[in-house]
Amino acid sequence: YTLREEEENLNQDVLGTDFLQRRLHPVFNCPDMSPSPTVPTSVEHVKAADVKVIAALGDSLTTAIGANGSTILSIPLEFRHVSWSIGGYGTYQNVITLANIFKLFNPKLLGPSPVMTFHGKPTTVNETGFNFAVTGHNTLNVSDQIRHMIDTFKSYPGLNFQEDWKVVTMLIGMNDICDYCKNEALFSPDSFIQHMTEALDMMMKEIPRTIVNVVQILPMKPLREVQRPTLGCQLQKTFCSCLVRPEENSTELKELVEVNYEFQRRLEKLLHGDRFFKKDFAVVLQPYLENTGPPRLPDGTLDLSFFTADCFHFTVKGHEELAKGLWNNMFQPEGGKEMIKTFSEPIKLICPTKV
Repeated sequence: YTLREEEENLNQDVLGTDFLQRRLHPVFNCPDMSPSPTVPTSVEHVKAADVKVIAALGDSLTTAIGANGSTILSIPLEFRHVSWSIGGYGTYQNVITLANIFKLFNPKLLGPSPVMTFHGKPTTVNETGFNFAVTGHNTLNVSDQIRHMIDTFKSYPGLNFQEDWKVVTMLIGMNDICDYCKNEALFSPDSFIQHMTEALDMMMKEIPRTIVNVVQILPMKPLREVQRPTLGCQLQKTFCSCLVRPEENSTELKELVEVNYEFQRRLEKLLHGDRFFKKDFAVVLQPYLENTGPPRLPDGTLDLSFFTADCFHFTVKGHEELAKGLWNNMFQPEGGKEMIKTFSEPIKLICPTKV
């Protein structure tokens, strides 16, 4: 294995040549893809084609670290343009992301991420689009992302802050679990809920005409099973030491699994009812990942094609399933939202029902 091979792989990673050669997805059409005759004033009447702006908040899952790479060299790369909730690369037929699905309904959608970024290097909105996620962020940082988002919305050419309907997707909290053993008070369920409440209150108070998808965090224990005998896999230990380092039946691991569950339970409790709901604003918990098990091959072993070189993040294949599950949850009523058991069976997209 030579450096030249590594270099060729990097070219492939960065330029995404493997990605451009993928088979196109079949066209996705719905019976009604038109906007409302007049811009709706109530959040309950917003159709997919009424959405003018898309944005995302979160951590490395949303910056899409390593997602289109095949080697350890791709780990510092943020493949935002293929990120599940906001990637804007090509069209839906090239890559399925929430933004690319919404683009089918409104081709003028503002905010999809256009290109890749480099972790740790300052970025501009021209590179990130409205993907305000920051690799490594904990829930305590998410209000900073929201402040950045609000400032950007207010100054962005062509965006009507008061009138345009916006969809914001937020998935945060997994790093809190990864860091829990380093500071149990800072990353406690209480602390998580406090920071989530402040973040959602800030959006509700300051951003008109917005639907916020809060995506329920995943059960993280199965990530311990993702192993390859590579250097990249050692990175798991740095990204999520509290999860990866404890022994299989240790009390530390049991406690962490309990904390993970408590985060989920408390988030559900916070978002149950209409605490974050008014005429032109709604926060909706999208629970599809709550019980998701890792993707497995028919022989029961883990399907590693869903995981990046660091054995922790998702590849484009994983991002596409995350995107489809989220889209479907958005158009399913509370109590009737589909839960994904495993990513092994590809999710089928649904069409929005008539409003």
